[in-house]
Amino acid sequence: MVEPSEISAGILQWYEKFKRDLPWRKTTDPYKIWLSEIILQQTRVNQGLPYYHKFTELFPDIYALSAASEKEVLKAWEGLGYYSRARNLHQCAKIICEKHGGFFPNSYQKLLDLPGIGPYTAAAIASFCYNEPVAVVDGNVFRVLARLYAIDADIRVSQKLFREIAQQLIPHDTPGTFNQAIMEFGALQCTPQSPDCGSCPLQVHCLARKAGKQDRYPVKSPAKKARKRYFHYLVLTQDENIYMRPRPSGDIWQGLYDFPLIEKEEFMKDDDLLHAAEQLLSGPSILQDVSAVYEHQLSHQKLHVRFYRLKPHKNMKLSDLMDNLICLDNPEQAGSLPKPVLITRYLNEHFF
Repeated sequence: MVEPSEISAGILQWYEKFKRDLPWRKTTDPYKIWLSEIILQQTRVNQGLPYYHKFTELFPDIYALSAASEKEVLKAWEGLGYYSRARNLHQCAKIICEKHGGFFPNSYQKLLDLPGIGPYTAAAIASFCYNEPVAVVDGNVFRVLARLYAIDADIRVSQKLFREIAQQLIPHDTPGTFNQAIMEFGALQCTPQSPDCGSCPLQVHCLARKAGKQDRYPVKSPAKKARKRYFHYLVLTQDENIYMRPRPSGDIWQGLYDFPLIEKEEFMKDDDLLHAAEQLLSGPSILQDVSAVYEHQLSHQKLHVRFYRLKPHKNMKLSDLMDNLICLDNPEQAGSLPKPVLITRYLNEHFF
């Protein structure tokens, strides 16, 4: 049986030679570490890096983020997806300022009490900032461990097992560096497809490599089939004015701005849509344009979307007909509002 210290030493030596130069690796400030970890959840480094720079410029410390409005935070997050991360980020900042004097809790267990901070993020902050020997387990670490030990357990339901194995590897004198190292090792060396096993310092220890089954690991049960949703957006314009509304709570894109929406189990015929819009608006509208079908893939949903540009009667006071409907003097004003990428795409293609 290979000693865990031998595995750890190999990963650390590799890291010193091949690690990327990333800004959050040059600090132990828990605020910046926390920002980077939340941004990089479900996000590649090259996509998340510009957002990290944006957030540290707009909100240089925890107090600046806490004092910002939710709209400002969502606008800064626009395009990154998984917007609950941004809302939790903002809520967490407020709690840290109001209840912890602006300081992050300095232990793994206390960090878990904060919104949006689960085992992975808590372990990252605790080890990187406070040198607490608690293992970080992300998708890269799952893959490294599953291949190294040929673990047949499904990673969707066996996270405790993987954390226990990772904990055995972590050196108590450099836990933060090792956590960074094993994640980087998975990202650059032990890659999902076609890993370069010939140059891997752990190849003599890797059970998957010995069996020639690297591509089999990690074992992961199929994701839940994406739910199909059919959106009919009503793009209401009067002269130069355009109307938008914030998304309600309890659904995707909460707090972001889009257009009034009619959702059905399939696309409606244009005549049926106009009739439904007439009932919603308490009066007739002129159909000016219907966009082609847009498709937008979310993690567990696939959206099929059409935009209907409608011109309601001039005497209609639309803001009185729908809750939270706001009137913009022109489409350019929508640029300052936080919006789903799909809405930004439509505005760019049809108004700008």
